Amino acid sequence: MNRRYSGLAALVAGLVVGATGAEPVAGPSFTAPEVRAILAHGPWPPPWQSDPSNRVSGQPASIAFGERLFNDPRLSRPGTIACASCHLPPRSFTDGLPRAHGLAATDRNTLGLANVRRQRWFGWDGANDNLWAQSLRPLLDPREMGGDLAHVAAVVRADADLRERYRESFGAPPSAADEPVAVDVAKALAAYQETLATGRTPFDEFRDALARGDDRGAARYPAPARRGLALFVGKGRCNVCHLGPDFTNGEFHDIGIPFFAGPGRVDAGRHEGVRRVRASRYNLLGPFNDDSTRQTATATRHVAAEHRNFGEFRVPSLRDVARTAPYMHNGSLATLRDVVRHYSELDEERLHADGEQILRPLRLTDAEIDDLVAFLESLSASQANSSTSRSR
Repeated sequence: MNRRYSGLAALVAGLVVGATGAEPVAGPSFTAPEVRAILAHGPWPPPWQSDPSNRVSGQPASIAFGERLFNDPRLSRPGTIACASCHLPPRSFTDGLPRAHGLAATDRNTLGLANVRRQRWFGWDGANDNLWAQSLRPLLDPREMGGDLAHVAAVVRADADLRERYRESFGAPPSAADEPVAVDVAKALAAYQETLATGRTPFDEFRDALARGDDRGAARYPAPARRGLALFVGKGRCNVCHLGPDFTNGEFHDIGIPFFAGPGRVDAGRHEGVRRVRASRYNLLGPFNDDSTRQTATATRHVAAEHRNFGEFRVPSLRDVARTAPYMHNGSLATLRDVVRHYSELDEERLHADGEQILRPLRLTDAEIDDLVAFLESLSASQANSSTSRSR
């Protein structure tokens, strides 16, 4: 259906929303399918859901304990680097560097933590299937915080305040066994990170106005962002991968970014991530999952690496994207304009021959690039309503 709708003159058939049963109205320059696609990116914020694999998920004492740990550099081997060192609130909990640097340089860009609780796989390669395992990983990585299970547990045992917070969270003081204590530390860290959420954005206001048929409210959305949104759900087909309220399908794709990590080194991406998540002692099939039903482990039980997964990386959320530069798994694109130009001028020779063949060069004009950037910028909340807010 290509005919364009205008104002209140037409209702989008079949799209009943809200308790009142009111139908959303298509604003000027959007087709009915485009309106459906736009509405699918909300509402925001989504309802809270606790993590059944983490027995302290959503618990206030554990959230406070996790925040304390998040800012404690003693969890690193030399006592100089905290989680907060690389996850800065003004940058949507990223660090602004092309590649993360803890005790040493790493190969990947720092992913943001806002809305992290809504993921199914964690990290650029999905090497963890739960947030507490992902929280444990940097504590033990020699390039990041450089600790081990014994060090993490010893930090908690040696500090009276941390011991008491541990007891309040888990019902008993930290035991003499290092591994359970370290995993509990990771679960408290996860409980805190679950509260980090992006605020409402100009796009959300437009989307909700469109849903309730409020032309006046929708008209407040800037014209360049509106044109960029039309490209996003139309010519660009960006919403094939960046869909839903989080603007991501949560999966992994090859988008033509080189996967060479350095001379003689490659980053295998999802291919290696699948191997690692299946082998991890801390996955949802393992002994530390607090969900006795193991219903949360279904995806892990069935995931398998395929050849095409080599060089595939996470489709990141676009919420707060204006604050998370530089972009891509290796931080190789400095600005949103660089990202849009990458897709506009895509080198198809860099894509896997056995991939999904979703991507084609968009061949955007300079004006279209400007509009798409304006739309992407509208996915970030104002500073007053930014990702430093809590979701509970």
